[in-house]
Amino acid sequence: MKKPAEEEKRMTAMWRAVVFGKPGCPKCGVLRRRLESLLAETGWDDFEPAYIDVETEDGLVAFCRAECINPNRLPALLIMERAPGLDSWRPVERPAPPAPEERGGSLRLYVYFGLQTDYSEAGRGVIPPEVIRSELEAVRRLRASAEG
Repeated sequence: MKKPAEEEKRMTAMWRAVVFGKPGCPKCGVLRRRLESLLAETGWDDFEPAYIDVETEDGLVAFCRAECINPNRLPALLIMERAPGLDSWRPVERPAPPAPEERGGSLRLYVYFGLQTDYSEAGRGVIPPEVIRSELEAVRRLRASAEG
């Protein structure tokens, strides 16, 4: 049963931070916990966390609709925004691809705001908390620049 504060947040959040993962995947659990820990901090009420299990039929459909996540780079995080006039969510488009040399550049999705795991030697299969925070803050900056 959802707590009243959690339900209220789900009704008012501007963005949804969706973790795509699999049951029993330790890295999926780490990303999920890091995201939930960040969003539990004061000042993050404009985001709500969500989890999609890609091993379910609905989860696989949602993963395919995301269109830009490499299945070999799960877990992944996709930032969604409320679709105007609809009770649904859509990915937040990135205005330009991230620079590869930027901190976390190899983790960032190119088309939408989001992250996917880098299993290279440099990435070590970890999405650092500061990169998660940076991606969420970038969405806020995009909205602020569009409004003013």
